[in-house]
Amino acid sequence: MATLAFHHIAISCGNLKTTEEFYTKHFGFTRARAIPLGGGNEIVFLKNGSTYLELFAAEGGRPSPAVAGDGPHYPGWRHIAFKVDNVDATLAAIGADAQVTLGPMDFDAFIKGWRTVWVADPDGNIVEISQGFQDE
Repeated sequence: MATLAFHHIAISCGNLKTTEEFYTKHFGFTRARAIPLGGGNEIVFLKNGSTYLELFAAEGGRPSPAVAGDGPHYPGWRHIAFKVDNVDATLAAIGADAQVTLGPMDFDAFIKGWRTVWVADPDGNIVEISQGFQDE
């Protein structure tokens, strides 16, 4: 089997600029590349370490109501997650942009110090912000 490395998540955005600002401001992503598609449309790659977000302009509206909590429970991607040093400090830094959908919650019964909150990005996608998770 070939070596596998996680590369990116693609996000269809209602407003590319708003979504780019959210992830750069609150999660430390920077613009790595923009690919012009013509007609004022582009694909934007954001990078943080070795992880990329690929931003596309959405084509049409959401076919179902926006999700909440920790994300949809039907088949598909539930949420993306970022590990931080301190959930509460991260929430405070995000401020009014933190549209909390669930939590913060402590999972000390499973892993001592594990704490998580879920927020919606500008497009309603669920982002988990977590601290303290450790492998067995």
